[in-house]
Amino acid sequence: MEVKIVRKSEARNFMEGDEHCREYLKTDRITFGTSTLLPGQRGTVDKGHPGSHEIFFVSRGQVLLHVPDRNLYYELREEDIILMPEGVPHTLINVGEEKAVITWSLAPPEK
Repeated sequence: MEVKIVRKSEARNFMEGDEHCREYLKTDRITFGTSTLLPGQRGTVDKGHPGSHEIFFVSRGQVLLHVPDRNLYYELREEDIILMPEGVPHTLINVGEEKAVITWSLAPPEK
C-alpha cells in the first residue's frame, strides 16, 4: 500500500439525522471518518457494526454516546475515547455549548 492523503473536500459526505459525517478513508482493513454536531443536535441510532470494533475520539466539544438497547449513557469530553464492541447500536448527542467534532474508525470495515 502506498501513502495516501485525503483532503476534506474529497471525503464522502452524508447525514445521520443532524449528524454531518465525512468518510475519509475505507480500505479492506480500516474505515476512518468524522462526525460534526452543533449544540443540542443528535445523530440517528447507528445499528452497530457486526464484526467490527468502532472507536470514537472527541476532538472538540462534549457529547453523550447513548446505547439505547441497554439504556446506557457515556459522557465524553475533548480528548476522551470510547471503544464500542461489535454490533452495539449507539447514537451521539452534543450536550455542550459548542460544535462537537468526533473522529471515528472501524476495524475491520464493514463489507
